[in-house]
Amino acid sequence: MFKKRNLKLIAVALGTILAVSLGGYMIAALHIQWGNAKSELGDHEGAIADYDKAIELKPDLVLAYNNRGTAKSELGDHEGAIADYDKAIELKPDLADAYNNRGLAKSNLGDHRSAIADCDKAIELKPDLADAYNNRGFAKFNLGDHRGAMTDYDRAIELNPDLALAYNNRGFAKSNLGDHRGAIADCDKAIELKPNLAEAYNNRGLAKFNLSDHRGAIADFDKAIELEPDLALAYNNRGLAKSNLGDHRGAIRTVTGPLSLSLIWRSPITIGGLPNLT
Repeated sequence: MFKKRNLKLIAVALGTILAVSLGGYMIAALHIQWGNAKSELGDHEGAIADYDKAIELKPDLVLAYNNRGTAKSELGDHEGAIADYDKAIELKPDLADAYNNRGLAKSNLGDHRSAIADCDKAIELKPDLADAYNNRGFAKFNLGDHRGAMTDYDRAIELNPDLALAYNNRGFAKSNLGDHRGAIADCDKAIELKPNLAEAYNNRGLAKFNLSDHRGAIADFDKAIELEPDLALAYNNRGLAKSNLGDHRGAIRTVTGPLSLSLIWRSPITIGGLPNLT
């Protein structure tokens, strides 16, 4: 009887320990889910608070670092994002998404060569990661390798035909290579896939401008501004288009120099699933 009671007490104790342990993990997982949801709604500060809590509960939770890096990048804290991606990679050296995301953050800081190295590693680990090709294309473009960028955008689209940002970026590259009609076709596709992508309207407007369709360009710049009122390039470009139609009073401001292009790249992924225990 005594032994049975002792065994029962031991079982209860072990069960309690297991429940507490799993409870901590599940609570951390919930914080990641909440953080992901907040990021999707644009509340990146709130998301960071949830990822902080997940890390406090489970300091080795890889996805919490990766996703916190995402939120930090969205707030412009690319150095902080890189530190989080570094930690995610330290904990899980084969996490392709973390290399891809770190490469994006490095590109945002102008370190395009290092960004390419990170995207290369992401592709080595996960050859079908379309985002990595898209981001590597962005880095190559910024180093003046426009055709290399096009090749990467082509591959990104081949892997993920619904990746609106890759069409937009490829359209940007085509404009720079003088293929303005091809640029319009790519921006059309980007808009079809993601109708609220302000940069695609801006870039399509630029291509139309270069084909002397100034009224069509203005319509696109108007839409870009409607979607993203802080998109300075669209105001700049609309002013130039109006000036070319002789509407100097309607021009937003006097502009000297060439039109500006707007390049958008794939934002770091936010992983929506429950984190792995490993």
